[in-house]
Amino acid sequence: MSANGWLQFALYSLILLATVRPVGAYMARVFEGERTWLDPILKPIERLIYRLSGVNATEEMNWREYAFAMLGFSAVTLVVTYAIERLQAHLPWNPQGLANIGPDLAWNTAVSFTTNTNWQSYTPETTMSYLTQMAGLAYHNFISAAAGIAIAVALIRGIKRTTSTTIGNFWVDTTRILLYVLIPASLIYALLLVGQGVPQNLHAYTTAHPLETPTQVQTIAQGPVASQEAIKMLGTNGGGFFNANSAHPFENPTPFSNFLQILSIFIIPAGLTYTLGRMTGSPGHGWAVLAAMFILFAAGFSAVYWAESQPHPLIHGAAQTHTATAPGGNMEGKEVRNGIAESALFATITTDASCGAVNGVHDSFTALGGMVVLTNIMLGEVVFGGVGSGLYGILIFVVLSVFIAGLMVGRTPEYLGKKIEGYDVKMSMLYVLIFPLIILTLTAWFVLWPSVGLAALTNQGPHGLTEILYAFTSAVGNNGSAFAGLSANTWWYNVALGWAMLGGRFLMKIPVLALAGHLALKKSVPPSPGTFPVNTSLFTILLVGVILILGALTFFPALSLGPILEHLLLKSGQVF
Repeated sequence: MSANGWLQFALYSLILLATVRPVGAYMARVFEGERTWLDPILKPIERLIYRLSGVNATEEMNWREYAFAMLGFSAVTLVVTYAIERLQAHLPWNPQGLANIGPDLAWNTAVSFTTNTNWQSYTPETTMSYLTQMAGLAYHNFISAAAGIAIAVALIRGIKRTTSTTIGNFWVDTTRILLYVLIPASLIYALLLVGQGVPQNLHAYTTAHPLETPTQVQTIAQGPVASQEAIKMLGTNGGGFFNANSAHPFENPTPFSNFLQILSIFIIPAGLTYTLGRMTGSPGHGWAVLAAMFILFAAGFSAVYWAESQPHPLIHGAAQTHTATAPGGNMEGKEVRNGIAESALFATITTDASCGAVNGVHDSFTALGGMVVLTNIMLGEVVFGGVGSGLYGILIFVVLSVFIAGLMVGRTPEYLGKKIEGYDVKMSMLYVLIFPLIILTLTAWFVLWPSVGLAALTNQGPHGLTEILYAFTSAVGNNGSAFAGLSANTWWYNVALGWAMLGGRFLMKIPVLALAGHLALKKSVPPSPGTFPVNTSLFTILLVGVILILGALTFFPALSLGPILEHLLLKSGQVF
């Protein structure tokens, strides 16, 4: 650990926090249909889209209609992406002549990008054509991100409105998010990346002959990288154009591009906390939620940075301490140009959010470092989280926190003027319980199936268990990062992970919308002396505690058999 590493974290944090208010205020104006500086350009386009698609922008939906529109739209786009993959050999923009994708991998990939997971069981540059990358995958990067934000906005409306049967219009919300937030930001971001040296073309791959061995042929992949990279990060998608993801010099060539990427992962989720406070009329509540997220983020980074800076217990006779000319600690799986501090920061951010982009190999982290990034996902990815999904995920914990606070003082719990009743708690607990149920069930199934589950492992012992546990946690958490030691491109893993991603995305969205609809129906009650304030430091502490208890402790037995046991074995000098 070094002063430079902590300085990088401090600088990143200050810049991120400085963006919260302007980004959040702008998004609030977009979501509430107020005028923005982009209206002269985009308003005519927005009206044209509604006219061509037959959408009545003034007609709102109840929560069931909102859910049906979201599910139906996602299902149709999933099928279209699957078809593009299965037919890519016969479609244009395939200069490498890449073959059609097999049915199980096409299913897994289509589901992955539809659910904002971007789990990749393949090598992108040798598997997906330019058309598939753009029309199938990058398209979903926009749509899935917009759908996640739309659900969060619907829940905010449910909190804000009184005696209302509607929570907005899914088509209007999605259209405005795309037009006014994601597309303009991605255009500017992509141009910045091009300026840093990220490719953006439709050329065939370049072939070269290395000077050392002129008879060999080296293939240099390229393509429309910058455009996909921008929304990959802004939409917390994470799927790379290249197999090395953000460790590849074409995706992440400079220190500035690396900073842009980690900033863009958090910028919308952080801004949404201010949007929450502004739309509900309680700015202090938005800041309290942001504070809870930041505390967990800072704790996670500190733990990963510390763990990766420690010398390996089984390596002797080699200097592993930090010096002016050597990084020290665990450099396995990390880019020398990034070092331990930037790798730890990137890994913490990408697993706090449902992004999954990586600039290092999580499988090569120390046992405790790998456990922290895995635990970040197990918390429900509410530490800023994905665009939209992070906010509605932590609002579920907010509801549970005020319910617990109400039980402690013996009064009916209230949240921003709404009484929290049995139905609200049931929907919140349904959301919380679906997550570990799918993860632990599928992990146990594959661990107990040697010919399928264990056969895909390249590591045995507790690290092998962690690889399987990480895969299903990443899938259900819609993260998409992986422990690289698991060869998951098999029929059973592709199919099972696909269903896990669908469950983690859509089975958890439905209780959120049901909660939004129920809250919108309620009357607003004035605060009383027994009302627990949700804009104080005490509330922030309670919220952090509830997230840790319900999130981390649920998975503690599994973590004990995986990374914790691995750490203890290494400390005792045992290998496996």
